[in-house]
Amino acid sequence: MRLKSLTLALAASALTLASCASAQTAPDLSRYQPKPYVTLQNAAWTKDAVLYQINTRQFTAEGTFAAAQKELPRLKEFGVNVIWLMPIHPIGEKNRKGGLGSPYSVKDYFAVNPEFGTEQDLKNFIDAAHAQGFKIILDWVANHSAWDNAWVEQHPDWYERDWKGDFHPTPWWDWSDIIDLNYDSPELRAEMTRALVYWVREFDVDGYRADVAGYVPLDFWENAREEMDAVKPVFLLAEWKDPDLHRKAFDATYAWQWHVIAKQVAQGKGDATSFYGYYSENESGWPKEAMRMPYIENHDSNAWEGTIMENFGGAANALTVLTFIGEGIPMVHNGQEACNAKRLEFFEKDAINWGQAEGCTTGDMLQSVIAFRKANPALSNGKWGARMVKVENTAPKQVFSWTRGAGDQQIVAVFNMSDKTATAQLTSANGYGDFKAIHGGPDHGWKAGPKDGGMENVTAATVFTLAPWEYRVYYR
Repeated sequence: MRLKSLTLALAASALTLASCASAQTAPDLSRYQPKPYVTLQNAAWTKDAVLYQINTRQFTAEGTFAAAQKELPRLKEFGVNVIWLMPIHPIGEKNRKGGLGSPYSVKDYFAVNPEFGTEQDLKNFIDAAHAQGFKIILDWVANHSAWDNAWVEQHPDWYERDWKGDFHPTPWWDWSDIIDLNYDSPELRAEMTRALVYWVREFDVDGYRADVAGYVPLDFWENAREEMDAVKPVFLLAEWKDPDLHRKAFDATYAWQWHVIAKQVAQGKGDATSFYGYYSENESGWPKEAMRMPYIENHDSNAWEGTIMENFGGAANALTVLTFIGEGIPMVHNGQEACNAKRLEFFEKDAINWGQAEGCTTGDMLQSVIAFRKANPALSNGKWGARMVKVENTAPKQVFSWTRGAGDQQIVAVFNMSDKTATAQLTSANGYGDFKAIHGGPDHGWKAGPKDGGMENVTAATVFTLAPWEYRVYYR
């Protein structure tokens, strides 16, 4: 009887526990509510930002701010609206590379390189640019300085040391003309932040492109952004890839992966599906507010990887257009619009030959696609734009098809990402409808379709026969 009583008691206890568990109050869901991924507020003008990178040394024959200022009306007509100036500071002489040195070897963060002009020349350039509707961002080098920066003697503890106790360049890279700064030092952080704020406050710059931003601690950038924004809202572009940079510090980051994939596709080492991984990550792993920067060329790729034609050949127009109408903040490298055909010297004077522009249609294509982009709200930057959505087709290895927007604000893009003729039909209804059309390819980058801008109907029965690297952009 005792065993039976014990069994009944245990059963009753189990029932009581189960009853208590079911009677427990529901969990406090407030702790499980999604928290805002981004607390950074993007300046309103970044919605339609199109960057134009100027290497002051090579941009004009004179290589000065004053000479560059004369080109502002042309750039205004061209359609870009944010000018990114490569570093404007004096260049170190100790361990200098080449005759003129690298602009990324900074001797004084509070001064202007006399090679480019005076402080007043820079102010004149910025004031003239602002008067014409441009924003100006400076290239900022926070990771390292020149060997003969005054800080080396005045504050040696602001620099890192190697295993021998000596100052050292950034490890592994062949950057022998610079030495790394030590962000364990609060005093360095304070002074570097003061320098960033100085150019915003005293010269009215609108932000910065941060060189190798990931080599500098994120909390430094977050605090620096806060102090700059206290002067005026700024725009920051990081030469780095990390979603967390967008939380409190940076509006935009580099899309290195996109650039690498684009070269692989252009060179036959990849196909249209090669882009899927990038765009999947972009949608699933990055905040909607993030402005990632896909690019065809910048100063690094031109100097060390090759010219646009070397890297992309006949695919150049298609991939350039993709950087403007796909997701991302677009940029133009100086000389790109003139079909610059040479690798510009990095440590010497090697001015762009603007005479190459004769017979070059790239400038006209870029001007047209920039205007198209600004006229279509779905193509806006970051949180203002629409996500790219895949449109299925019958030849996915060759044809890259997608859509952005909906209803009266929609574009559908169909790109042959191969050097062979492609034939395909769209098999998902999100690509169907009545549209106006733009046709482009290696020989012409942007022109109205054969119906001269009239409506074209795209259905499941529409057969696309696309020449190598040909593309269609449908819009309404």
